[in-house]
Amino acid sequence: MQPGIRLLSASDAAVLDCVAEGVFDHPLRPDLVAAFFANPSNVLAVAVADGVVVGMTSAIVYVHPDKPLHMFVNEVGVAPEWRRRGIAKRLVRAVLDRSRELGCTEAWLATEAGNAAACALYASLGGAEDEGRAVIYKWPAGS
Repeated sequence: MQPGIRLLSASDAAVLDCVAEGVFDHPLRPDLVAAFFANPSNVLAVAVADGVVVGMTSAIVYVHPDKPLHMFVNEVGVAPEWRRRGIAKRLVRAVLDRSRELGCTEAWLATEAGNAAACALYASLGGAEDEGRAVIYKWPAGS
């Protein structure tokens, strides 16, 4: 049986009380869940099977002073025992559909070049690899 895909809002936060191992990188914190849903630009799609969240995709719609709305797909996670069943594809499709509903003209994400599974997933959804190679910089807090 395929899990159901749901776009969550603050009123659905209790759905996140039961999450399979490996969906998120870390245990969920109630304060961060509340902060996530308090920002209307955040989008969270989940896959739920028998009351358990077995997959998720998070994204954010952002506004820039000189560009139309864009969506950044931040993360995709599926519990190991639920992988290779099309769940990630359905989750990403759900947030891409939501981006169009919100009037976004573009959605994008970044993944490691060596992540063959992710690259295949995004290509299967019609994503095209950007010609310019991005370089990612990070700063530790307080620097």
